[in-house]
Amino acid sequence: MTTIREQIETDLPIDDAFAYIADFASSAEWDPGVESAERIGDASAPVGVGTRYRLQVRMGGRTAPMEYEIATYDAPHRVVLNGEGSGVTAVDDIRFERTESGTRIDYTADISLGGLLRFVQPFMGGTFRRIGEDATRGMKKTLADRAENARGERP
Repeated sequence: MTTIREQIETDLPIDDAFAYIADFASSAEWDPGVESAERIGDASAPVGVGTRYRLQVRMGGRTAPMEYEIATYDAPHRVVLNGEGSGVTAVDDIRFERTESGTRIDYTADISLGGLLRFVQPFMGGTFRRIGEDATRGMKKTLADRAENARGERP
């Protein structure tokens, strides 16, 4: 297993940051490693435990399908998603903390490769680290843009 830990801060209020990130259909907007993301099932139901998502994740020169399901949903403090597909399992544990200026987000992803891929996992640390850094950089920029847009909408 490889563990990736990243932390960002945003000016976006905690409720807004949580609602946006916890709905993993947004992941294609902020994670450059996700080609597409969609919610599976009743789109009118509230996001919560059991909500499922289908993602197309970039892996090398190809895309691979993964499905994620929310396992823990403690708004606006924590969401845990379990992902599986294409020989990869992942647990994404995302925690949100209110700060004076907005929100601190702690993102931990535990990634395990299965099948024959498990033999290359010890050599993938740098690759997984770059994937995590790219995702959090994208998250930070997208949340900053959303905060800026929210400020522009206020009278």
